[in-house]
Amino acid sequence: MPITTVVLDTNVLISAILFGGKPRQILQHVIQGKITAFLSPVLFTEFKDVLERPKFGLSREACFAITREIEELFSFVFPEIVIDEVRDDPDDNAVLECALTAVAALIITGDPHLLNLGNFRRIRIISPEALIAEFGSSPAAPEQQGQHSQ
Repeated sequence: MPITTVVLDTNVLISAILFGGKPRQILQHVIQGKITAFLSPVLFTEFKDVLERPKFGLSREACFAITREIEELFSFVFPEIVIDEVRDDPDDNAVLECALTAVAALIITGDPHLLNLGNFRRIRIISPEALIAEFGSSPAAPEQQGQHSQ
């Protein structure tokens, strides 16, 4: 089965770990190797900063263990390009930079600034719900959808 390559926005990754639902299903696909997920150092730092917020009530040890797991599960890329596409929330450009560098097929996000783009340089931008609805429990690469074996 072809593997889908994605960038999970920080909001999706935090939701997957702390709250479950569709984001957790996507993270399970990463764990099972059905999806290859990418992070950049900027996105990883943002993830760690959000995870450590007092409102989540996680101990320093729990945050450390979670970040270690994510480091092992995700592939890291090091963007050297600068994107200025999302002017209403410039921090969102880091997601686009990561996806371009990773040559990802999809960006999975709940962020309206990114979702409103729909596509960015051949990278589809969709919500976790859309990914699960489209690919079900076994995501395949987007270009494989609707094709039949000959």
